[in-house]
Amino acid sequence: MESKELQITDIWNDKKRKSLSEFIVSQSQQQSKERRLKNELLSIKYQIEDYIESEEIADELKILDFVKMYLRIFNVTQKKLADLFEMKDSNLHKYLVGDRKLNSDLVLKLSYFSHLGPEYWLRIEVKNELIEINREQQQNKKYLKYDYRNLLVTSED
Repeated sequence: MESKELQITDIWNDKKRKSLSEFIVSQSQQQSKERRLKNELLSIKYQIEDYIESEEIADELKILDFVKMYLRIFNVTQKKLADLFEMKDSNLHKYLVGDRKLNSDLVLKLSYFSHLGPEYWLRIEVKNELIEINREQQQNKKYLKYDYRNLLVTSED
């Protein structure tokens, strides 16, 4: 008797995916607004954690990207957030896109707003700084040929 190897399509096919998706949607709709809000907030927290822990540096996300997730959930504009934070929208925007380094006051405001520890916001900023440093090092490799040691090697020949 020949045994048939189990294929991934035997487990997950379009019909089963659709059925699972419908089940998830139906369960989600049965949750209270408060529970759905908590789930969405947890989702953002996990996305931030994934971003911070990820070794991948191809997709740099700004603090603004994460703040926009919160704004979308709360149906609030960035201007309204700036008002809440008692600062100009243009000033807040410069911090959120990384044009300015976060200060402790803004980190604490973001922390209280999001109910996440301040270290989350600081770690996003540090990760982005490391991405930028790495990017600059990659670009500067073309200048390695100008190293003085290359002169010494060729003159000794």
